Amino acid sequence: MSNGMRVDLSQLDDVIRKLNGLLSDMDKANTKAKYETDIPSTAFGSMKFLESNELHSAHQDQKTRIEKIIKDLHQLIDDFGKSTSKVRDKYSNQEQANAQGVSAAPGSAN
Repeated sequence: MSNGMRVDLSQLDDVIRKLNGLLSDMDKANTKAKYETDIPSTAFGSMKFLESNELHSAHQDQKTRIEKIIKDLHQLIDDFGKSTSKVRDKYSNQEQANAQGVSAAPGSAN
């Protein structure tokens, strides 16, 4: 027997839509981090500037770290979106089953 609680499926749809938008934004961020933040080693100075290689290496390390963070965030958001979608489907299926059960009950007007 139901305890009178209802789930607003439109709210779950809204969450899923927003998560998909966020995934799209994360794809853009990934592209920027990967292709638009590369700095050539010569930008840090000539080979006569001994620290230039260290600066370039530090930049590359941070660039790689940022790319991984974005990838991990993308995966987290994707997992959450898939889980939310599964929950929404289960609630929807249960509502349909409940509606069919009520309409098929003996003595109900069809």
